[in-house]
Amino acid sequence: MAMDSTLKRHDSLMPQRVDGMRQGTVLALVAHVGLIVALAFGVSWRSQTPAGVSAELWAAVPQQAAPAAVAPTPAPMPVPKPAPPPPVPKAAEPPPKPSPTEAEIAIEREKTERLRKEQERKELERLERERAEKLAAQQKRELELKRERELELKRERELQAKRERELELKRQKEEEVRIAKLRDENLKRALGEAGGTGAPTSTGTAARDAGPSASYAGRIRARIKPHILLTDDVPGNPTAEVEVRSAPDGTIIGRRLVKSSGQKIWDDAVLRAIDRTGELPRDTDGRVPATMVIEFRPRE
Repeated sequence: MAMDSTLKRHDSLMPQRVDGMRQGTVLALVAHVGLIVALAFGVSWRSQTPAGVSAELWAAVPQQAAPAAVAPTPAPMPVPKPAPPPPVPKAAEPPPKPSPTEAEIAIEREKTERLRKEQERKELERLERERAEKLAAQQKRELELKRERELELKRERELQAKRERELELKRQKEEEVRIAKLRDENLKRALGEAGGTGAPTSTGTAARDAGPSASYAGRIRARIKPHILLTDDVPGNPTAEVEVRSAPDGTIIGRRLVKSSGQKIWDDAVLRAIDRTGELPRDTDGRVPATMVIEFRPRE
């Protein structure tokens, strides 16, 4: 028996014969059929609702109970927060602008070009106005400077003319003093030679009183007028009356303006002419009146 069992185990370990595959095939088919049955059973089991199962657990070892739970301290009531303000409604967005057409684009371009040209024109006008104002201010300044120079030159000329007049008057006065001194000397010499016949209160210088002839005044004017020198015309025909005093020999020893002509230039010219004459002509009787008042006019 023991040998037979050993032989059987030995046979099972040996390679199978060709006809032994039939048994394995049968076993494989049986195994597959069993697997299919198991799968079908497992799917049907999963599809059913499992029944509830209750179990009571007992501790095998004695244990102590946990302490009783302490009631928690109630939390403070939260303060309600104020309700947030309602949101501001958003402004309605404007509807999108339609795309401009070519005509609108051309009109806008033309408008922009027109505005640009208008600005350029205004800028040019402003620049031109500023240039004109600067030029006017410069011309005004130059005119003011020119007037100032002219006034300065005029003041210098007037000052120079005043100095020349003062020098001329000084020379005339010196000449008059010299002539008066010469006349006084001639008068004293003539009076010493001829002697006077007038009263003690007489102011004449002649040796004796006598009146001039009718034509004597004209002869004196004819003698004096060539010495009258004028640089300017005398308006009208004014009359200057001059008292002329002379020595017995005709030497002019004094002159005095009795009545002015109203034109100083004519009065001064007559007085200077008498000074230049120096000596009067004798009358028809051979004498020269001591004092005479003679009228002088520019046009005689």
